[in-house]
Amino acid sequence: MDVAYLSEWANLLLRWLHLITGIAWIGTSFYFIGLDSQLDPAKDGNPRVAGEQWSIHGGGFYHKQKYLLAPERLPEKLHWFKWEAYWTWLSGFSLFVLIYWGQASTYLVDPAVLDMPAWLAVLLSAALLAGGWVGYDQLCRSKLGENEALLGAIGAAALAVTAFVSCHLFGGRGAFLQVGAMTGTIMAANVAMVIIPGQKKMVAAMQKGELPDPKYGRWGKQRSVHNTYLTLPVIFIMISPHYPMTFQSQWNWLVLLAIGLSGALVRQYFVLRQKGANPVWLPAAGAAVVALLIVTGAPERGTGSAGEAPAFAEVQTIVASRCVACHAARPTMDGFAAPPKGVMMETPQQIRRWAAGLRQQVQTEAMPPGNMTEITPEERAKLVAWVAAGAPAE
Repeated sequence: MDVAYLSEWANLLLRWLHLITGIAWIGTSFYFIGLDSQLDPAKDGNPRVAGEQWSIHGGGFYHKQKYLLAPERLPEKLHWFKWEAYWTWLSGFSLFVLIYWGQASTYLVDPAVLDMPAWLAVLLSAALLAGGWVGYDQLCRSKLGENEALLGAIGAAALAVTAFVSCHLFGGRGAFLQVGAMTGTIMAANVAMVIIPGQKKMVAAMQKGELPDPKYGRWGKQRSVHNTYLTLPVIFIMISPHYPMTFQSQWNWLVLLAIGLSGALVRQYFVLRQKGANPVWLPAAGAAVVALLIVTGAPERGTGSAGEAPAFAEVQTIVASRCVACHAARPTMDGFAAPPKGVMMETPQQIRRWAAGLRQQVQTEAMPPGNMTEITPEERAKLVAWVAAGAPAE
């Protein structure tokens, strides 16, 4: 059976698994952060209880209590929340390896950004994934980690540097997913390397009849809060391949940072609203971020102005030599079992049908990925001019 065909199915199934487990993980994360923000003082006067909440959902009433450190006795049955995070990372990392490492010359390397062999791109990508976690973890464990405001500022600066470096090492699409994979790795490692081990030590202490060390609760809460603010930026990065005006911008690293900031602001808005606050400054901040995105996301690469429209025969020749290798019923480009997104451009009718999308992909230089068919700037300009003229059939 064709390897490219099997790869497409692996892509689909891994992506589906990633979405399923990611929804489960995000749901629990958002729920518990919201619960912490809405706890009321305990009515029974138990000094061990930090707060409680009554709620109604699905036709039933629920009563939740959170303890300052631990209950007097360890309950017989204790529910853990970890596999959602583990499987989200495992499926996401497998997908990243399949697409961005397995086809690095197409999706990670862009000669217009930095011409390098595929093996070196994969090595640099792996180094950034590992280095991101190690640097973040050591920062949290240092004295600086005791000051959340300072820690947040340093983390934002480190993210800016990472975005800048990634966007100058890899193609725009690959750079965005590299930052997303690094952030997702940090989030999953927070669960696997800090939160769950700390909780296991707390449980072990109670089994021995000892009082758990409160530092494990503090560390777990810190990493959990970090994860919830990183969630929405990572979700944007997951959908960014569909919008080349973001990752193909000349200032794509700034676009990435602006999106990250906007996601964090949205999350902060919900957190503050859950606490009963009315953060009127957040909509203004969000509007400023959107304005920055519009400005920095504009095409800057010289194909934005349309000249005289060429004859359709010339357009068809360009498309046949630069696009049809992938966008055909039976693609001839290695690694493609089916035309991307179902877009075919083998006939005049198909070319005219997808003219608007063709212009966007060509103008932003998102296609061909890594310019693997070596389309020239002049050819890009001709395609843009033809679409701007109404995509005439003559």
